[in-house]
Amino acid sequence: MTVTVRFAPSPTGLIHIGNARTALFNWLFAMKNGGRFIQRFDDTDVLRSKQEYADAILYDLHWLGIFPDATDYQSRRFDAYDAAVEKLKAAGLLYACYETSEELELKRKIRLSRKLPPVYGREALKLTGEEREALEAEGRKPHWRFLLPNFRDNPFETERTEIQWDDVVRGEETVDLASLSDPVLVREDGTYLYTLPSVVDDIDMGVTHVIRGDDHVTNTGVQIALFKGLGAEPPAFGHHNLLTTSTGEGLSKRTGALSISSLRESGLEPMAVASLAVLIGTSENVTAVPHMSELAERFDPAATSKSASKFDPAELIVLNRALLHQLPFNEAQDRLSALGVSGEKAEPFWLAVRGNLEKLADAVTWWRIVNQGPEEPVELSDKDREFVNQAFDMLPEEPWDGSTWKAWTGAVKEETKRKGKTLFMPLRLALTGLASGPELADLLPLLDQAKIQARRP
Repeated sequence: MTVTVRFAPSPTGLIHIGNARTALFNWLFAMKNGGRFIQRFDDTDVLRSKQEYADAILYDLHWLGIFPDATDYQSRRFDAYDAAVEKLKAAGLLYACYETSEELELKRKIRLSRKLPPVYGREALKLTGEEREALEAEGRKPHWRFLLPNFRDNPFETERTEIQWDDVVRGEETVDLASLSDPVLVREDGTYLYTLPSVVDDIDMGVTHVIRGDDHVTNTGVQIALFKGLGAEPPAFGHHNLLTTSTGEGLSKRTGALSISSLRESGLEPMAVASLAVLIGTSENVTAVPHMSELAERFDPAATSKSASKFDPAELIVLNRALLHQLPFNEAQDRLSALGVSGEKAEPFWLAVRGNLEKLADAVTWWRIVNQGPEEPVELSDKDREFVNQAFDMLPEEPWDGSTWKAWTGAVKEETKRKGKTLFMPLRLALTGLASGPELADLLPLLDQAKIQARRP
């Protein structure tokens, strides 16, 4: 059986780093097992779901390096859900309920006051045909609940019924169905809640592993029962820990906190985002992993902590810098060309400056410095100005290479008796306008006599 996973967001907003963590866990699991990755949009909420969000989610996934083997939409599969409903009704596993939300809340409070668990008491199962007709004559429309298998003969006498599974992430997990209310699968208006379409899709699409956030652990007990109610073998389940902001707040598509699009637009490398999203909150050290295949090798879902992890965007800069420092020119070439960094000097330029970049776009600043000089006039003391001019007079003949800087500054040192910072800092300021940056031994061959002489203070 081919391992098949799915990522199933609702297209009601932009995905954030927490959503991306789920997508990455599934993608890497499929990679490790030679499996398939299905992109499924849970868009049964027709009012809030938008195609523009679905398109944006696909774009974000592609940017991260996730390329689905198939894409589907729940809004195109209502016939399958309708058929499942009829199957459950015929089996006596789906029953009509007529309580309003206010009546249900009152029942919940009464049970709590009696120190009983606030679960639905299945009163609707006691309605006679005449009573149901009377309620419908009042204009009430039923919602439909799935009858959980948490009793022997009498549905009003529930008993502890454990649903157990070996969680791909958390190990052995147990949910007691007697502690849960029969879930509503179909609303009064005939629309579906999350549970039924999700299970039907997983069956029809051959999903073998459902990997998602640990806020779904309790749902899993219900869903396993529903799989069996529909005559299907449940898939394996895995529940990873959730991410929060650095201050401990939950992430939300509605607020846009840490959205993938905002991280992308800030100029971060996709593998910096992927590395932190996957490795944070695991027993693995969080390091910059340059390629998805290498991240897949390091990925172990069982190494994930059970507690929530704080996602600090500041860590992304550290990882981003590390990735750029080792990024080969052939992988950066097209992006540099799009920024105007091209020609025969592009590769030696990249090798010279990459170790000083936080984001790839920062290379533009150094390209401008190399070709046009400092942005602002350099302020030097009279003595430093005299020293720089003397040093410029001593520049060796071209062509220059990696040894030119040492030879030049060695001669200048001998002539002027300057050394250390008093030797190198005025030259760096005159050549670049900045007090720090790439090694001047690497930058000097990118310049020429005319460019340098134009920088005389």
